[in-house]
Order: sequence, then C-alpha cells, then structure tokens
Amino acid sequence: MSNWNPGGQPPFDPQGRQPPPPPAGGYPYPPHVPHPYAPHPNAPYPYPPYPGPPAPAPPGPLMRLWQQIGPVPVARRVFKPSRPGIVRDPVVARMQGIRTLVGLAAVVWMSVTYKIADSVRVADSVGDVASDRLNQSWINVLVLCVTFPVVVGVLLALASASARRELLRRAAKCFGAMVALVAAVFVFPASVLTGFVEGRFATNLVMTVVTYTGILLTFVWVLPFVIAGIGLALLHVFRTADIHETMPPLLAMTLVWEMALIDVFTGAYTGVPVPVRIVFMLGAPVSVTAVGLWELHRLRARHGIGLQGLLMRQGQGQT
Repeated sequence: MSNWNPGGQPPFDPQGRQPPPPPAGGYPYPPHVPHPYAPHPNAPYPYPPYPGPPAPAPPGPLMRLWQQIGPVPVARRVFKPSRPGIVRDPVVARMQGIRTLVGLAAVVWMSVTYKIADSVRVADSVGDVASDRLNQSWINVLVLCVTFPVVVGVLLALASASARRELLRRAAKCFGAMVALVAAVFVFPASVLTGFVEGRFATNLVMTVVTYTGILLTFVWVLPFVIAGIGLALLHVFRTADIHETMPPLLAMTLVWEMALIDVFTGAYTGVPVPVRIVFMLGAPVSVTAVGLWELHRLRARHGIGLQGLLMRQGQGQT
C-alpha cells in the first residue's frame, strides 16, 4: 500500500480480473499529500513570480562618479533635449544617425582620396583631412549659433503675446548649451594666449601644481567634452526640441543650405572635378532636407505635431 494507491490495488490481477471502475470524479488526493502544483501554504499572497534573469550589479563608486562628472555624461546632459513630455521617435533618431554617418564617410573618403593623390606624405594628408573636418564641424556650430537667435526672434515676433514667455523659457536651455560649448572651446586659445600652457604662472610650488593640474584637466576633461559636445550639438541641433519637436529638422535644413552657400563663396573642394564637387556640395543639403521633410511628415502623421505648434497659439497645440 502506498499514498498513491491507498486501496492497495495492484497494477494488474494475476487471475485476469479487471479492476473496479474509478468512482465518479476520480480518485481524490489523500489529505496529507499536497497537489504537485499547489503553492506553498506559507507563501505570501500574491504568490511570488517565477525567478527571472539576475539583476545587473549596481555600478561601483568610480562608475557612479564618472556618470556624474565625466565629460561625456555631462555633455549628454547639456546638449540632449530633456523637456517633459517631449516626443522621442527611435525611428527618426536612427535615420538621423545613419544619414550623419553616411555623409561623414562620403566627405572623408573624398577628402582622403584627392588629398592623398596630390600629396607625397600620406600622414600629413590624413592629418589635414581630420583638421578640415574638425574645422568644418566647428564652422557648422558657429553658423548654427548665429542662425538660432534669428529664428527665435522670428518666432517671438509671430507668436502670441501670451506664448512669448513660455517660448523664451524653453529657449533658455538652448542658449545655455551654446554658451557652454563656446566657453569650453575658448579654454584652449585662452590657455595659449595667457601663457598658462607654457608654465608662465608656475612661479612657486603651489602655482606649479595648479598649472599642471589645469593642463591635465584641459586635455582629460575639456577636450572630450568639446568633441562630444560638437557631435551632440549638431545631432540634436543644440537641443532645440526643447522648444518644439519641429525645430531640429527646420534648423538642420537651414544650416546645411547655409553651409552649401558658404562652400560656394569660399571655393571649397578646390582641385576636385566639377561633377564630383557638385555632387558633394549638394549631397548633404539634399539628403538632410529629405530626412527633415520626412521627419516633419512623421511627426504630423504619427504624433499629430505640426509646424503650427511652433507659434503656441490657442487651438493649435502647444506640445
């Protein structure tokens, strides 16, 4: 006899007799045998879920300190939009990243190809290309710094009187990002012009420590902040989505056509065949305009956000 066979019925009868049929409702479990799927009687209610994957270990003190004061995390907080309720479309962000990488790769390929072909030393050509790309990125930032106040001024003139204060409040973070980037870049010429890098102020032990600490911070913290800031500022168009979601594509389209005009008047890409020069001078404006128009269409079709919301008028949406 066992708990699973309380009547002692053998599994078969040697004389060939059939076992009696089970009672109506089947054989019940003995009271002292728990059901295999029943919860533990001491388990709290509701019952705990099945164990999932182990949680990641919390960051250590150095990682937490890096997340607070590191140059790249600080750049993300300064140059990425953070307005409450902002619409974040991962498809648009992915398309912008792809467009930026493809355009950068094409420009670098053209620059390397033609500069290496005309130069004897390859290392110098690669260095010139990197310097040119950095200079062009910085020129883009400066042009954007000039264009943005003009656009905000036009919006203030067209917006209703009740919406101007809100518009200025949203634009304050954008202006703050511009000031932060310009101030960080100004550290380098200021250090050279004042003689700080050359140790001009290291007249005693204390000032020597201060000088070398400042030089170390300049290259370890300020330089990564500037590089990350330029990339994030161009990608997020100085966090102008804090004003309205349609501002980044509008300003991006305006910026690339301004840069195309600057290239025309400054004679950029000299020495490059005319057909190739036309393709590369119009490639960025056309591609950025196409992506910007598609982004505006997606914002309107998927999220109900149109250009009329920029003016923040009553009945036109103030998202």
